[in-house]
Amino acid sequence: MRKPPSALALAAVAALVCSCGTASAPGPGQRGATAANLADRAGFRVVTTGLGDPYEMIQGPDGHLWLTEKSGLRVTRVDPTTGTKTTALDLTRRAVRAQGGKDGVLGLALHPDFGKKKGSDYVYLSYSSMDGAKEAARIVRYTAKNGKLSGEYTVLSGLPAGDDHQGGRLRYGPDGKLYYSIGDQGANYLAHYCDPNQAQNLPTAAQVKKKDWSAYPGKILRMNPDGSIPHDNPELNGVRSHVYAYGMRNPNGMDFRGEELYTAENGPLTDDEFNRIDKGGNYGWPNVAGYKDDKAYVYSNWAKAEGGCRNLTFTPDPGKAPAQVPTSRERDFTTDMKAPLGTYGTTVATGHDFGVTPVCTDANTSYMCWPTMAPGGLKAVGDAFLVTSLKNGTVYRLTQDGTSFTQLHRSVNRYRDVALSPDGKTLYIATDSGGLVRGPGGTPTGKLANPGAILAVPYGK
Repeated sequence: MRKPPSALALAAVAALVCSCGTASAPGPGQRGATAANLADRAGFRVVTTGLGDPYEMIQGPDGHLWLTEKSGLRVTRVDPTTGTKTTALDLTRRAVRAQGGKDGVLGLALHPDFGKKKGSDYVYLSYSSMDGAKEAARIVRYTAKNGKLSGEYTVLSGLPAGDDHQGGRLRYGPDGKLYYSIGDQGANYLAHYCDPNQAQNLPTAAQVKKKDWSAYPGKILRMNPDGSIPHDNPELNGVRSHVYAYGMRNPNGMDFRGEELYTAENGPLTDDEFNRIDKGGNYGWPNVAGYKDDKAYVYSNWAKAEGGCRNLTFTPDPGKAPAQVPTSRERDFTTDMKAPLGTYGTTVATGHDFGVTPVCTDANTSYMCWPTMAPGGLKAVGDAFLVTSLKNGTVYRLTQDGTSFTQLHRSVNRYRDVALSPDGKTLYIATDSGGLVRGPGGTPTGKLANPGAILAVPYGK
């Protein structure tokens, strides 16, 4: 989709990053030919393997990498020098994950005073579990001692959870509050195409009083460390809740740079987003993807299909929904909203064919050639950000204004998260245990080079 003038600096990058047959435009759409193969980099090594979909990874003050394992349902400490793994917490009897789902053990944050002998060696987690017959997410706190976690304290429970678009990133903010990202649960999409999308819906006073958090999908939450609602949270539609910002699709990456919060968000077929999160901000989803420019994206509201949607065949292709499905263009959305700082992917015009291509010849995997890069983790590093790509097997370094990208290296892996060593000289990369990635030439492949691993490579500007 068309970018505003501030993003035109990315145009030079576009020619290097997409070979899927889409039009050239700003942003990294695919692995660039100029990036070195990761395995060929001097100093590259595999730190450890055998992890169950590592999700959130933090360099701890104890010298170890702390990480959650989404499908392994545990918290693990890894010695970055020897690769020795230690289970800090086994949640296999509490946490749940759907087969191939995006739920499980996700968010991880350490208290700012962790390791400072102040009695605050707290580790905060988010994971999905069964709440009666229904799956729900919870945010909890554990106390660390000798590398083990014990004494679960529930911060907030009953949060929306399911097998798609979880977000699930957790941060302890510089203001002493916890921040949590919740995706839209995959509503209005694929297996959930008949589910109403809640990203624009805000909680009512009655819901907050009953602790009914069903309106929280597609939001960034802000809470006190005990789970209560901060008195200075925004009033939205006259109601103060945990909601700090809304209108999100799937904020897979989230981090602070100073006092400002940023997210990396998965788009639909276009427009992965890099956002600065403002208090009370509305980021437009599902009515707008990326910029409000009326290009390829069209909002098809399947949940409101005339006569119901269960007898209709879903298509993700914008503008190709059956006549019974109400649609709207981006400029039809007149509510004030925050535009992204930048979008990832390539510009495609209205009517672009999102079907098979000479590279993605199988209709079942043609989504791998959609003009997106599927961001994973986001980490602020100095005056820049590092964002991982699940589709492109790479780490991008982007400027804080979102207008310039550098591709660091590439491999045939799905990069989920990154962490930096305390001296800033080593980059650690966590990889998914399975899934598709763009292989040589951009062809989709499930043969990952280093599944369920932590990789290390020298880092420098």
